[in-house]
Amino acid sequence: MTKSKIENKKSEFNLTGLARKLAADGLLTEIEASEAFDKSLSLNIPLVTYLIKEKLATNHEVAWAAAQEFCIPLLDIDSIDLNPEVIKLIDQKLLEKHQALPLFVRGNRLFIALSDPTNVHALDDIKFHVKMHTEPILAEQDKLTKVIERAIELFDDTMKDLGGDLDDIELEEEGDGKEEEEKNEADEAPVVRFVNKMLFDAIKMGASDLHFEPYEKFYRVRFRIDGMLRVITNPPIGLARKLAARIKVMSRLDVSERRVPQDGRIKLKISRSKSIDFRVSTCPILWGEKIVMRILDSSAANLNIDILGYEEEQKRLYLEALANPYGMVLVTGPTGSGKTVSLYTGINILNKEGVNISTAEDPVEINLPGVNQVQIDEKTGMSFAKALKAFLRQDPDIILVGEIRDLETGGIAIKAASTGHMVMSTLHTNDAPQTLTRMIDMGIPPFAIGTSVNLIMAQRLCRRLCTCKVEQDIPEHALLEEGFKKEDIAEIKLYQPKGCSQCGNFGYKGRVGIYQVMPISEALKRLIMEGSNAIGLADQARLEGIPDLRESGLKKARDGFTSLEEVNRVVNKE
Repeated sequence: MTKSKIENKKSEFNLTGLARKLAADGLLTEIEASEAFDKSLSLNIPLVTYLIKEKLATNHEVAWAAAQEFCIPLLDIDSIDLNPEVIKLIDQKLLEKHQALPLFVRGNRLFIALSDPTNVHALDDIKFHVKMHTEPILAEQDKLTKVIERAIELFDDTMKDLGGDLDDIELEEEGDGKEEEEKNEADEAPVVRFVNKMLFDAIKMGASDLHFEPYEKFYRVRFRIDGMLRVITNPPIGLARKLAARIKVMSRLDVSERRVPQDGRIKLKISRSKSIDFRVSTCPILWGEKIVMRILDSSAANLNIDILGYEEEQKRLYLEALANPYGMVLVTGPTGSGKTVSLYTGINILNKEGVNISTAEDPVEINLPGVNQVQIDEKTGMSFAKALKAFLRQDPDIILVGEIRDLETGGIAIKAASTGHMVMSTLHTNDAPQTLTRMIDMGIPPFAIGTSVNLIMAQRLCRRLCTCKVEQDIPEHALLEEGFKKEDIAEIKLYQPKGCSQCGNFGYKGRVGIYQVMPISEALKRLIMEGSNAIGLADQARLEGIPDLRESGLKKARDGFTSLEEVNRVVNKE
């Protein structure tokens, strides 16, 4: 017998299953099929994976041959809509380990998409996990890989751990017996599940704050969504102390202390790649402890200046102020008005490799790679003023101060702005002109303010009308009273909320900013140095064509972004 005949005989002996079918169909020679089979065994990888990796056959050719050889149906998996409930039947780790995807359930049978029909171990493992019979369905490997990646994302989006223990929370075990008793009460399964569900529901609904409120005869949980508080549920009043204890345990607060306010933090890991922080504040009230939790989700912040609601002229003024090498940019408005997002939008624009940016915040709400962020903690002595002094010894280009609260912080910030640094910060005032007089009231010299401040932005957030909005008919005299100009009234179209399934029948979905962007002109600088009050500064800004918050809000209503009612809610009439 010749050498070639011996090799052919050997290859025939090694050919089994899929390798034999590929050779029979002429997609591979018998020698190629045998070598592929032997090589996949030596590398300990599936034959399907080896064939595709070495480009010996296409994904479709391998899948079609396997379907015929093993009498398993072949499915175009791109045409299937993923069912989150079915996918969640098996653990995410099994999805990745076996590259197998559950598709649908029929009776007590779970149908699984696979690319390797010989992967019996995967079917057995999943069968043991779900306590159901498993049936294989073949899918092309490249398509299956992409769909499994989508399924893993779906795991994150639907928060598969709902109702389970939080992954990234370590509870302190110190304390006296009374505290341990409180902890034991707080760790009761129904209380744990309820608190976890509230946290996850708040994230899914896009809430910014959670309020847990005990009263004499009832208990309520409210979420702040799009700036408005909504009652979510009314748990039994008897759970009030247990709910407070559970949240305090998670926040590492003193469970036994119920007489004084406390502040803490929760770090909630909702997937392997994403975690969300909650800032927790407790306050003793008449019928127990009220707890407010602020959601600090860096990934939810959109730092695209084009979608924040700036008018073109306002955006131009802001970008021009950011282009200055030194000076101060101030953003003002109440808590929850989007000041941090506006500042970080600017920081994100300036965040380049050649620029040293340092921030001091309480708390750090948005994590931005490339920016040196300091968490203010008065308990340890790390104040805004101390952080600013440290920054000035760290060769800074840009400094962000979370808030100017006192003369010391304001004085250091002003000095930094006047000595070649860009400084960005916030204050709590009603509009831009009042910001200047507020700084003077703190004790900062007027000449220092006039020479250092480049731009002041006042802002509010209005709820954005959903697409279900309907046109609103308002009499002409009412429009004039609201502040619209007579010559514009004929062309004005205003809208009001209606409500649909997309917005939860509220008529609003999301929020849009309204702004007063006031650059400090030479005329304003002179007025500041002369000690002018807020009214005089506002008059000068109006002369320079700077729209105030009311005018900006009316324009948003005229453009159909929000309703007149919503503008009146957030901005006073003049």
